[in-house]
Parts: sequence; structure tokens; C-alpha cells
Amino acid sequence: MHRGTNYRKTLLELYDILLTHFGPQHWWPGETPFEIAVGAILTQNTNWGNVEKAICNLKKEGVLHAGSMHKMPHDRLASLIRPAGYFNVKTRRLKNFLTFFTNHYRGSMTRMKKEGLPALREHLLSVNGIGPETADSILLYGLGKPVFVIDAYTHRVLRRHKIVRAGAPYHEMQDLFHTYLPSDADMFNEYHALFVMLGKHYCKPKPKCSRCPLESLAHSVEE
Repeated sequence: MHRGTNYRKTLLELYDILLTHFGPQHWWPGETPFEIAVGAILTQNTNWGNVEKAICNLKKEGVLHAGSMHKMPHDRLASLIRPAGYFNVKTRRLKNFLTFFTNHYRGSMTRMKKEGLPALREHLLSVNGIGPETADSILLYGLGKPVFVIDAYTHRVLRRHKIVRAGAPYHEMQDLFHTYLPSDADMFNEYHALFVMLGKHYCKPKPKCSRCPLESLAHSVEE
């Protein structure tokens, strides 16, 4: 069987099993596209619970919008996002994003969304402190662009089921989803969220394979 057909079949089967097991996730948590963008930057190297505390601080102060955060002194912003960890580093990254966001899109996520995906992704990746996972989270969850987010959970599942090789780079894993699945932001959203659920509950560093919903799935794609 042609390899492409196998990848498509495997990825769709995996998606159907996870969706049946976990149900729709309606992810990412965030009330506005801008809040999602801020959360994507804050969640680097920390858990979501800590990010929620930082965002809650910004909301309590009434400053969770681009203009206020852009003008805010570094030290004050750092104190508000302290629960997210690495607060000085993340403050610089937020400031870099906010400068970019203000200069290029006048602080408007609606204006940002109008830009084409390839150019917009390239622009986001040019911002110091924003890597592929963060950029793609903003694109998919904040702006509804059809781009697949690859994270540690996704890599772990794909590697353990021999869908990708160990150490496969980000773009190689992402290309699988972009090549063999429909370009559908809603599906990409659900699929990534389901990988997160699987990684948290079953496909942990020490896996719980005997209870995993993917236990019956073939562990390789035929060559």
C-alpha cells in the first residue's frame, strides 16, 4: 500500500479513536484572541494553572489589552505575570510581541487575522522569543488559521507509535498533518487538544499503555 494512503488512514483512525474516547475538547481556554496570544507566550516552560493565575492578575488590574500592556513598565508587568514563572524573560517576550503587534497591526487581532497564513507565520517567527509552537498556537487558537501545533505530547505519541522517527524536527511532524489531513482549523484544534489529553492521562513519560485508548492501534505505518 502507498505510504501516503497509510499515513492518512493512520492519522484519521487515531483521531477518531481519541475523539470517541475523550469527546470534543473545545480548546484553547481564553475569552478573546488577544488573551489566547498572551497565554501562548506565558505557557512556555510552565503548566496552564500557573498561566491562569498570571492572566487573572492582568484581568483584575484591567490591563489585559495590548495598549495597556505595551505601555506598562517592565517591572510592573513582570510582577503581574510572576505566577507563570521566568517572569522577567516572559515579560521581555511579551514586550517584543506587543511592539510587533502594535507596529504591524495597530494592536488589532482582527487586522492580524486578515493577513495570509504563510506571511503571518513568518512575521510571528521573526519576533524574539516566539518559536514555532507558540506562533502556531496563536495562529490556530487565537486566529483560527489551519496550522497544526506540535508539542511534546504530540511528538511523544507519534514517536511511540512509530509514525515519526525519534528526534524528528518540528516541521517534519507538522508536514504529516498538513499533507495527509484536510486543511481544517477546527479539526486541527480538536486533534491537538486530544493529543494533550492523551499525554496527560496515558502517554506519560512512564506510559500507561494497558489502559490507553490507542492500545489496539497498529504501532507503525507500513513502508
